[in-house]
Amino acid sequence: MKNKSYLNPVFFVSAIIVSLLVILGAAAPRAFGNVAGRLFSFTTINFGWFYLLAVFIITLFLIGLSISKYGKIRLGPVDSRPEFPFFTWIGMLFSAGFGISIVFWGVAEPMSHFFNTPFPELDGQTPEAAREAMGYSFFHWGISQWSVFAIVGLVIAYFQFRKNRKGLISIAIEPVVGKNRGVANTIDSLAVIATVMGVATSLGLGILQMNGGLTAVAGIPNSMWIQLVIAGVMLVAYLLSSSTGLNKGIKWLSNINLGLCLLLLVFVFFAGPTVFILETLVLATGDYLMNFIQYSLRLTPYSGGTWVQEWTIFYWAWAIAWSPFVGAFVARVSRGRTIRQFVFGVLVVPPAIACLWIATFGGTALHSDLFNGTAIAEAVDADVTVALFETFGVLPLTEIFSVLSILLIFTFLVTSADSATYILGSMTSKGSLNPSLITKIIWGFLITAIAVVLLIAGGLEALQTASLISALPFTIILLIMVVSFMKIVKKDFKGK
Repeated sequence: MKNKSYLNPVFFVSAIIVSLLVILGAAAPRAFGNVAGRLFSFTTINFGWFYLLAVFIITLFLIGLSISKYGKIRLGPVDSRPEFPFFTWIGMLFSAGFGISIVFWGVAEPMSHFFNTPFPELDGQTPEAAREAMGYSFFHWGISQWSVFAIVGLVIAYFQFRKNRKGLISIAIEPVVGKNRGVANTIDSLAVIATVMGVATSLGLGILQMNGGLTAVAGIPNSMWIQLVIAGVMLVAYLLSSSTGLNKGIKWLSNINLGLCLLLLVFVFFAGPTVFILETLVLATGDYLMNFIQYSLRLTPYSGGTWVQEWTIFYWAWAIAWSPFVGAFVARVSRGRTIRQFVFGVLVVPPAIACLWIATFGGTALHSDLFNGTAIAEAVDADVTVALFETFGVLPLTEIFSVLSILLIFTFLVTSADSATYILGSMTSKGSLNPSLITKIIWGFLITAIAVVLLIAGGLEALQTASLISALPFTIILLIMVVSFMKIVKKDFKGK
């Protein structure tokens, strides 16, 4: 008998809650935003220390686990081997995890820190500010962020492929909290809601960025009608991709994404200030490693500053809120790899690509402002969506590579939406590895509808903030997952 997701309480409850939140966000975006903002501020102000400490502990745990005797355990049967080639696997991790974000923030973040420095004693737009900007950008896109995705992916993959259990968050913490249907449904519903809100928000922001890029490149007006057309084309694209299955649509798109990323990266690396980029990469890597512990645990209780809350704590909350989606997808594509391979691949390779991207694109923008008298930092401070296109403006072949960037943003959006519909289908089909097409289509339409409603109502920022509120309970769940994983692995290892 086929699984009917609409009879699943997780599907029913999460769909109702998502619909109610969308109605509230559309009907009263300002009031909704004010309430969401106050709730998020309360969690970050009172529990920011908890976010920092939890992410730091998880990062150290994963590094220790990878070099321990448990590192050789496979995420699957003993004789299993990786399901996807390494390049495809990395492309999938990159696309689902943060591809669209790094394209957006690769220039915007270092230039934001360059303009408004992380430390109040530093003046903005100076060589010292540029160095701190790159070091902190490396930190925010480094192993700490990915440790959040990795712990969820690792535990789910172990239970799903090693223990032949369902790929659900609730199953992953069962060794600690026990079996309770009410608790399990609550946790899984929370995971679904966080995923829907996060993906819908990112799609909406991506649509706005695409419209801005089309305006800059082709003079196409920045209007709601253009955004609706983009949303419609995107919906058709990712529903077509979703209908082909994991081994075709997402696999092909992930390879295209990684290929386009490498093309843009190579072009800017050689067309830009190559030696400066290399020196920036080396220096920022050194600053990142030297300041890792300080940045990981940095708070400002004595001075009362808000920069850490606005950037680091916000980033960690965002990563934690997204961890059910990204972690579940990472788990699904990592079958057959050893724990050591998994941790290395997830914690090292995507962050290394991100740091190289930031050094190349952010470094080019910094060099232009520092030595050529441009004002990219000021433009980014006024509107972060123009960061990438402002940088292409100081390079040759501006129009061609701006168009390729718009194409990359679109394929990243399609891949993220495709991945999300697959994971949401799995989450609401009792962890099925092959959720039905109709379930994926329902979630695809729902996510797009949410993004469109929010674009019309202007409530994207409010819903983005609301989605981050789920970070606090999920931080607790992540720490429970660490205990749960060690409990079951020690038991399994001892039995051999």
